[in-house]
Amino acid sequence: MPVIGYLSGASPGAFTPLVAAFHRGLLELGFIDGQNVAIEYRWAKGEYNRLPELATELAAHPVTVIVATGGPASGLAAKAATSSIPIVFISGSDPVDAGLVSSLGRPEGNATGVTFFSDTLMAKRLELLRELVPNASTIAVLVNPTNADTPSQLREVQAAARETAQQLIVLNASTPSEIEAVFAALVTWSADALMIAGDPFFVTHRELLVSLAARYAMPTIYSSRETPLAMLS
Repeated sequence: MPVIGYLSGASPGAFTPLVAAFHRGLLELGFIDGQNVAIEYRWAKGEYNRLPELATELAAHPVTVIVATGGPASGLAAKAATSSIPIVFISGSDPVDAGLVSSLGRPEGNATGVTFFSDTLMAKRLELLRELVPNASTIAVLVNPTNADTPSQLREVQAAARETAQQLIVLNASTPSEIEAVFAALVTWSADALMIAGDPFFVTHRELLVSLAARYAMPTIYSSRETPLAMLS
């Protein structure tokens, strides 16, 4: 029986709809978990430093293929763990810049995948936030410094801000306590609105983000629909 290694930088709860879609895709190809295919899950739950160990576990299992989701860090960890097991990654940034493949047309090596280039949407989110909060003189951007996508996301939003002379404040958080500290500091920085960068860590802690945004009455825009949907749960 083939074994699929599912490696994610996020948490199971945050990715429940995506895992369900993954199972539907397998079913369409005739694969049913527990019958003619097995799936080994490894979740970093937003702690990206755990990914190398989890990827090594899957490679030693061994698995037939590794599906690396929840940010480029998962794909990079899988690549570092094996040069022979096929890797299928999902990335929101340019996989060449991230070091996942050497070329879009000819990825070479044992990794291939899908990219959404969602980093380029940072500029659009800034535009939407300005329309929703037209009097916002200062907008804060919350990023995770441990995410490999952060530099490209910052380049996009800072370039967009320069074109409109928008004042930006970049704030960092990679733990729940740091998220809470950021919201407490928003008042000090006189921020009028907040943009949350795309990051599996932030999706993992979406309930915390939504509750803090409500507590501080901070207009906030997120990168994925799962986060605002947490308000309805």
